[in-house]
Amino acid sequence: MLKANKTILYEKLKESLSSVLPITAIVFVLCFTVVPVPTDILISFIIGAIMLILGMGLFTLGTDLAMTPIGSEVGSAITRSRKLWFIALISLVVGIIITIAEPDLQVLAEQVPNIPNMTIIITVAVGVGVFLVIAMLRIVFKIPLNYLLIGFYAAVFVVSIFVPKEFLAVAFDSGGVTTGPMTVPFIMALGVGAAAIRTDKNAEQDSFGLVALCSIGPIISVLVLGLIFKPTGADAAYSSNVLPVFEDTKALWNYFKDAIPHYLKEVVLALSPIIVFFVIFQLTSIKMKKDRLIRITIGLVYTFIGLVIFLTGVNVGFMPMGSLIGKELGMLEYNWIVVPIGMLMGYFIVAAEPAVHVLNKQVYELTNGMIPKKALSVSLSIGVCASVGLAMIRILTGLPIMYLLLPGYILSLVLSFFVPPMFTAIAFDSGGVASGPMTATFLLPLAMGVCSAVGGDIATDAFGIVAMVAMTPLITIQILGVMFRIKTGAGVKASGAETIVEDIIEMEGDA
Repeated sequence: MLKANKTILYEKLKESLSSVLPITAIVFVLCFTVVPVPTDILISFIIGAIMLILGMGLFTLGTDLAMTPIGSEVGSAITRSRKLWFIALISLVVGIIITIAEPDLQVLAEQVPNIPNMTIIITVAVGVGVFLVIAMLRIVFKIPLNYLLIGFYAAVFVVSIFVPKEFLAVAFDSGGVTTGPMTVPFIMALGVGAAAIRTDKNAEQDSFGLVALCSIGPIISVLVLGLIFKPTGADAAYSSNVLPVFEDTKALWNYFKDAIPHYLKEVVLALSPIIVFFVIFQLTSIKMKKDRLIRITIGLVYTFIGLVIFLTGVNVGFMPMGSLIGKELGMLEYNWIVVPIGMLMGYFIVAAEPAVHVLNKQVYELTNGMIPKKALSVSLSIGVCASVGLAMIRILTGLPIMYLLLPGYILSLVLSFFVPPMFTAIAFDSGGVASGPMTATFLLPLAMGVCSAVGGDIATDAFGIVAMVAMTPLITIQILGVMFRIKTGAGVKASGAETIVEDIIEMEGDA
């Protein structure tokens, strides 16, 4: 088993290297041409990049060995009970506990200028918990996903009319960051497990959509918070990130070393509820054999070590660089250059999101390899490329975020009636998956740096970039679905994975 794991780990490390290398190269080119940065910050960034590569490789291997089977087994056990109150209760508790411990949410909460950290964390966690209940019940009752999406997003935009503008961008950002590297693998596997006990032809397509619905909950809950919460002057004040200064290499090492215990604690908090739930279900209903338990235990170790290394690297090494590059670009006489540079970064940075690899793998497996990983990855990259470009334009012009989000979501929901349901579910899941720790710790500081340099409002202009990253893949992946449908002809029916697989086979045969 260990020999096999070493081989797989080597492949995972190669995959993570190819994911992190492009964005690292872009930053290097900027540092040696347009944006001069202190040498210590550059070295810190290099160390962070190395940690990202190692951490992502270990994390994705751990997800394959532990997180996916745990989520799948727990999801099956919950749904198999057929007790609605039990499904609702467990889903609510799991959603709240996992979200509170989600590292991405901690990062966002620390950067939000007008809401106390714990207030936004609890609010978002309740939103995820409630909508995880709705998502699980949707699978049980076989409710079409697009009907729920239309209803809930209609509610989102109606409520947003009455909410202070300072809360709008943060609300939509919270929907993206809650579905991060810890939450996504477990929630997606939960959906697979819940759908696995069904025998109808739409079961596979209904296994997607949990992340999509769990991304809506935080938006609604934070908007409601905006209606009742009045920030004080101290809460509303924004203090920009202070860049670290290292006198020597020992000080640089201590900077990383001192950060590790913090992320150790975060990952322990994130993994503990999942392990507790798994142990309870193992003792009561799942009862896996010893060899599978050993495999899962090894996977949990990989997951733990990988996520600690990844989060330390991205927060300590990447966040200061993102903020500094943003400020320097924003102060240039030709600061419009942040638009194409941001688009280029957006195109490549999504590949470094750990949860993206989880989504790609699940889509590939559930469609028997007929929805290619490359097609999905390119669609995601194009979407994030467009979103970062639009976010930078918004910062430079002060364009209200609703001018972009409202037409974007309307187009997304309209497209859902013209593509196979599987593509709609994957698209709305991918929105939450794409906006992970790389977005929260690099793109958001980048946007905040640009915004502060051009004299914009951080709360209304810089925040919202996560929301944009979460929105545009909904469009690009559904356009991918339209392209598949057109290329495969009129024979495509909106019936789920089997039909899509057959159509893509025909398309490949034609090619």
